[in-house]
Amino acid sequence: MNPILLQRFSYFIREIPVIPKLITYLIRFAYNCYLPYNLKLGKGFVLGYGGLGVVIHDRTKIGDNCHIDQNVTIGGTSKKYNVPTLGNHVYVGAGAKILGPIKIGNNVVIGANSVVVKNIPDGSLVLGVPGRIVKSGIKKSDYV
Repeated sequence: MNPILLQRFSYFIREIPVIPKLITYLIRFAYNCYLPYNLKLGKGFVLGYGGLGVVIHDRTKIGDNCHIDQNVTIGGTSKKYNVPTLGNHVYVGAGAKILGPIKIGNNVVIGANSVVVKNIPDGSLVLGVPGRIVKSGIKKSDYV
């Protein structure tokens, strides 16, 4: 059993009032990551190192075949309601932060410890604090 399977099960039964929340707490306690029961995950979603230290806001939308490494935070800010949306085939490196009402395009690679607070177009390599587009027109498979 892994946190992704537990989260998908809790999403499936999210209409039942108590059980999905208990599963979310179980994931938090057993795997040290926060994957809320109403989080919509795409197909082929992967958590590096079992999701150790990962925190994802419950309104975040994550596309297909995304890979998120350990200690990543994806969430909103205190002054804005909306949260990030990740496209398909996105890789987020260890310790990266994706904050605010932004959209991350398809085939994007976000480097380790980057802080992304602006929209990122398709096929981009993002590095640094704040996250800057270093290269465009990339393929995820060339970097991961």
